[in-house]
Amino acid sequence: MPKFAANLTTMFAELPFQDRFKAARECGFEAVEILAPYSFEIPELEKLLQENHLELLLINISPGTAGETGLAALPGKEQAFKETFDEALNYATELGARMIHTLAGRSTENITASSEIFVNNLKWAAEQAHKSNVNLMLEPLNNVDVPGYLHSHLSKTRELIETISADNVRLQFDFYHQQIMEGNLASNLKENLDIIGHVQFSSVPGRHEPQYGEVNVPFLCDYLDALGYKGFIGCEYSAKTDTRDGLSWAHAYGICA
Repeated sequence: MPKFAANLTTMFAELPFQDRFKAARECGFEAVEILAPYSFEIPELEKLLQENHLELLLINISPGTAGETGLAALPGKEQAFKETFDEALNYATELGARMIHTLAGRSTENITASSEIFVNNLKWAAEQAHKSNVNLMLEPLNNVDVPGYLHSHLSKTRELIETISADNVRLQFDFYHQQIMEGNLASNLKENLDIIGHVQFSSVPGRHEPQYGEVNVPFLCDYLDALGYKGFIGCEYSAKTDTRDGLSWAHAYGICA
């Protein structure tokens, strides 16, 4: 049966952030994601996770300043990238997170140069993360919401992963971004299963619960399960109204049943 993780940055937004841990556990979630944990001290987050018996799966590296969406591919930002990566790796290691979504940034006009910078930065980062048994996730972000992002198509992300050539650099497959960019979600899941390290979803359009969108998320989650995917599936959506009321889609999987 598919396993689901609550994204505490986007879900339970009707509650203060610290109260979302308890709410997720009460709904039956055993694992969570946090996009940007850096405004909270590690001991506070560690206590919230332990008190609510939750596993932290994934965090994002800091996106940089407004409009950057990451630093890893930006010329002249190599040192800033290393500093933000060190911060992310420290949070991940201390909190037990196994994955860091390593944002590339919006590329310059020279895509070739930006790709080279990204590959060099990720080779360095992968070596650091390997020491802590942490995987780095590369997620193609759609070019409607994030114009200019370095990699928006699966083929480009696969090319980058193969060029970096590190066992702990994997694909983060988000139904939302992939539906906007390419569609054919079932076939693309199957074709890229060998490099997928994590999966997320939200509705298209709207980034809400799956019952409001055009994508058959339950079918795809069951399909992933049949393919042999063993990881969690991240619920990276914002509820239309109350998060708990919107979890009717998850009753079949033991969430808020």
